[in-house]
Amino acid sequence: MENTDVFDQLMCINDEDALAVSADEYERDLEELIDHHREWLKIIRRERPSKAKNYRVAVYIRYYNQTKYENYLDYHKKQFADTIDLVPSWDLVGFYIDYGMTAPNMETAEEWSRLLEDCMEQKVDLIITQKIKNISKRMDEVIWCSRLLAAQDPPIGIYFISEDVFTLASYYLEDLHDPTFIPDGMDEVQLQLEASL
Repeated sequence: MENTDVFDQLMCINDEDALAVSADEYERDLEELIDHHREWLKIIRRERPSKAKNYRVAVYIRYYNQTKYENYLDYHKKQFADTIDLVPSWDLVGFYIDYGMTAPNMETAEEWSRLLEDCMEQKVDLIITQKIKNISKRMDEVIWCSRLLAAQDPPIGIYFISEDVFTLASYYLEDLHDPTFIPDGMDEVQLQLEASL
């Protein structure tokens, strides 16, 4: 088990909508930004969730079956469960699955909303998802969620497999706590969330 790299295993999990083609200019710009970030990650000492730390792990999947396999979702979930089982200190809390071909708006992603609620109720310490665009098609929403989760006590991280990004890595923490950034319209959402807690 010591020789098995859970992150290599996670990278091997197929992404069912990897073949989806987007002609949207915003998404092309986002892809370019992510590609640039991947290159930067190659030259630094990369940080990932610690296999020694106890995590309550939730897996978020945005599912759109573009395969010929009837039970692909069950197979995909089993891949995640088997891989997370390789790390004895990680406990799989469950799967949160939103359906749809394109990245959602956060307000229409019911399972993502349920996952955030479970995070606020301290049921989850780490979220694993295939890629950044699974959460939202708007990068400001992804950043806002990452900051909201990082501000919890204890902090909650998101690990994006395809981009190999862990939001609680030390090189992101300064950005996550930057008080000058609040995405447009997100200040109202933040106030509503704080009022409900």
